[in-house]
Amino acid sequence: MPPKKAAKEEKILLGRPGNNLKSGIVGLANVGKSTFFQAITKSQLGTPANYPFATIDPEEARVIVPSPRFEWLCDAYKPVSKVPANITVFDIAGLTKGASTGAGLGNAFLSHIRAVDAIYQVVRCFDDAEIIHVEGDVNPVRDLQIILDELRMKDIEFAQKYYEGVEKIAKRGGQSLEVKAKKEEMVIVEKIIKYLEDGKRVAKGDWSSKEVEVINAMLLLTAKPAIYLINLSERDYIRKKNKNLLAIKEWIDTNSPGDVIIPLSVSFEERLTQFETEEEIAEECKRVGAQSALPKIITTMRSALNLISFFTCGPDEVREWTIRKGTKAPQAAGVIHTDLMNTFILAQVTKYEDLKELGDDNAVKAAGKLMQKGKEYVVEDGDVIYFRAGAGKN
Repeated sequence: MPPKKAAKEEKILLGRPGNNLKSGIVGLANVGKSTFFQAITKSQLGTPANYPFATIDPEEARVIVPSPRFEWLCDAYKPVSKVPANITVFDIAGLTKGASTGAGLGNAFLSHIRAVDAIYQVVRCFDDAEIIHVEGDVNPVRDLQIILDELRMKDIEFAQKYYEGVEKIAKRGGQSLEVKAKKEEMVIVEKIIKYLEDGKRVAKGDWSSKEVEVINAMLLLTAKPAIYLINLSERDYIRKKNKNLLAIKEWIDTNSPGDVIIPLSVSFEERLTQFETEEEIAEECKRVGAQSALPKIITTMRSALNLISFFTCGPDEVREWTIRKGTKAPQAAGVIHTDLMNTFILAQVTKYEDLKELGDDNAVKAAGKLMQKGKEYVVEDGDVIYFRAGAGKN
């Protein structure tokens, strides 16, 4: 008989499991965070002002995810109700040097960062004599280092406190499974602390599944995925040039390799919000020769959070549902309703590409492209699904 294949270990992802994950806007004071929040959420929340700590409590809003697939499905099914996907964004007050030791309103701000799942880090690259810089002048690399150091120092403090709690149990002695597990955990936490003390972000480490479990329990700030938003003047954004961009890229390549850098102009995005229609916005973008960065910023964050979409479609409703990558069919059904998960029978799956190519459900079925999937099916991004469940609920 052929040898049995070793079971493949499922890689545990950093961060909270779940489909309703949140992102926070982080940066020093007066870098454009609140104005960016207003632009991306198309709201008047947030309190942009020319002084530090204008935002005290984090503002929260949901942002619709741009989705050409959703728009095509709505055109195809012409439903009564259209429900797009969204992500939740928080505007978090500006950090300052020394926040990790309580400077400014540091401890409160850091707790707000701890409550989100990923970070939009806004970096100021524009000169404006009327908008003060909390550090006195515009130096984006210095600002990046300040934020990293503050988050890292707070993580070291979190990790040391966590270590003390684990050590208390380990010191009880004996051969119990709990004591043995805590001794192993102490070694992992020591490794994490050393990694942080070496100046690194935990998100960039190569961790085993067991180490990831410990990191996730600690809710570390530097374990969260980060997207770097480089806030340029409107002039620099349109001409795609700025003297600081190369230095910023070199810093991120060294300190946060692989993370996404997205240039934008918050002042340009703010100006676009003054137009009333999409046609007027498109006309203005064409006139100046630049596009809004917001769609890319939203979809990139969704990807950083390991989130994907599946769709349910019909004449009553087309809805784009958000799940975490790797979710199996019953759990995806549970996002719609827990009864669907508990009484799951099968999922009828159509690939979006097949539906778009063939035109409608009948053509998909006639072409043999409608698939029946069971409990072990891992939902893929773009699946159009009809769930069948027991107890008459489907």
